[in-house]
Order: sequence, then structure tokens, then C-alpha cells
Amino acid sequence: MTGQALEENGQFYLYDLKVEVVLDGRVPVCRHIEGETFLVEGENLVFHEGQKVSMYALAAVLPLLPAKQRETEQSDWMSTDAEVACPDPHCGGRFRITRTQKRRFTHAETTGLPDARETPYWKKD
Repeated sequence: MTGQALEENGQFYLYDLKVEVVLDGRVPVCRHIEGETFLVEGENLVFHEGQKVSMYALAAVLPLLPAKQRETEQSDWMSTDAEVACPDPHCGGRFRITRTQKRRFTHAETTGLPDARETPYWKKD
């Protein structure tokens, strides 16, 4: 779809993401358990029962998630680079961000503008 067609029907797409702890033989200092994951579905972080993530490590990952959800040019580093390091320089923990399925949204389901609102997307499920 062209940008103009998207503007006309108000649709846009975001990738769902899987964020996985990887160590690849490195030793973590923080609580990083290899293979633990959480998902990003729309604006929601979805944690599996019993899994935990350090708030400091999460703070390093969070700013990148909205950009990873969007289409990017093939040569853009956001399309090719997938791992984010724990912010502790002595920690070997990494988070691998993988794009999974695309999810469709509309402007009217996601906006806060009073004159442009419809039922929020999260109430439609």
C-alpha cells in the first residue's frame, strides 16, 4: 500500500516482537536466564508466567521496541541489528529482538484525538 492509500483508510501495521535473553557463552552479572522471552503485541509487553526481567536491562531495550515494530529500509541498521546489550558493562546478557507477525491497526482505534476516535483496538478482541 502506498502512503496515500494508508492515509485514506487510516490503516497501519506494526510487527509483533519476541525479545529473548541470549548469553552465547557470556557470563551474566544481572538475572539473565538464557531463553527467557517476552512478547510485544501492539503496545503491550506480554510476560510468560514466572519470567522476570531486570528493570535496568528493560530500560535499555524499551526505547528500541517501537522502532523495531515499524517497517524500515533493508539497509537501515534497525532492520539488520537484532541484539541489545544489558546496560551493565560487566554483564554478558543480551536481548535478541525478532520481528514476528504483522498486526493491523487503524488510526481511529489508537488515537487520543476526541473527534477521530473509535472503539480502542484492545476492546475489539
